[in-house]
Amino acid sequence: MTKVEDPTEYPKAYDCNTVVAVKVLNLQQRGASKSFAAECETLKNIRHRNLLKILTVCSSIDFERKEFNALVYEFMPNGNLDEWLHPRIAQIKPLNLIQRLNIAINVAAALEYLHFDCEIPIIHCDLKPSNVLLDKDMTAHVGDFGLSQFLSEKSNISSNDQSISIGIKGSIGYVPPEYGMGAQVSILGDVYSYGILLLEMFTGKSPTDDTFKDGQSLHEFAAAALPGRVIEIADPQLFLEEEGLKEEEGRKEIDELPKIHNCNAGEIITKSLISIIQIGLSCSALSPRNRITMKEVRHKLHPIRDSILRFENRNRNKWKM
Repeated sequence: MTKVEDPTEYPKAYDCNTVVAVKVLNLQQRGASKSFAAECETLKNIRHRNLLKILTVCSSIDFERKEFNALVYEFMPNGNLDEWLHPRIAQIKPLNLIQRLNIAINVAAALEYLHFDCEIPIIHCDLKPSNVLLDKDMTAHVGDFGLSQFLSEKSNISSNDQSISIGIKGSIGYVPPEYGMGAQVSILGDVYSYGILLLEMFTGKSPTDDTFKDGQSLHEFAAAALPGRVIEIADPQLFLEEEGLKEEEGRKEIDELPKIHNCNAGEIITKSLISIIQIGLSCSALSPRNRITMKEVRHKLHPIRDSILRFENRNRNKWKM
């Protein structure tokens, strides 16, 4: 008999016509059962608009009399962030600067909640673009808590008894360096992953990009370009606001944008990108003690977005006159 539980205690406001996403775990894979338990335990304790909402879970026996575990989530019609940053198929329009900033702020808000607003702080342990889901309004929701861990109430050290030296938590390119040296998971590990995610969002390069050779990292690639070459390393897709604009034309457009109220649009975008990359570098510092917290990240990103929106509003109002 199928056993269905609702560990999140969400009101069941969905019916048989509701579109959902179902995550079926491969229990033959090592650690799958533990991942299922961890995700259920985490999701029943959290409520936030930027976290993927679980509708129910299922633990049963399939037609072959084998154990069957599945999680049923709210469906995200715009897929995941990785599909937008590194599209495999043609898209109508790439993510622009404001859309990326909104997503970055959404993810920062989710992590801030996990780290500071839960009764017991939670470490995600596997933040990456494919685990950031986008709803119909392009609002970001952090998902996949299969590797998440709770912190002890008295420290930033994981309360789980599993040592990181046994197996590194996370995905290649996003795992903080201290985990590879045997350190236990911490909220600053999530901050590192976020920093790499932020750099990837605005450079268009993943941390495992083939262009990174001889030990170069995404962090070093971005740091070397500040401040004078930030436009050179920025994802060309950021500048393709007009349909049909080529990448090289997009870069040129930034330098030729008109001056509005004695403020050059190119300068606004360049300064904004410098600030964003600096935040990404602060988050992905090699030493955990040099990283900023997610509270600081969110407080730094909001003014950047607001300054761009104010400029755009002034621009629109001027041309209406």
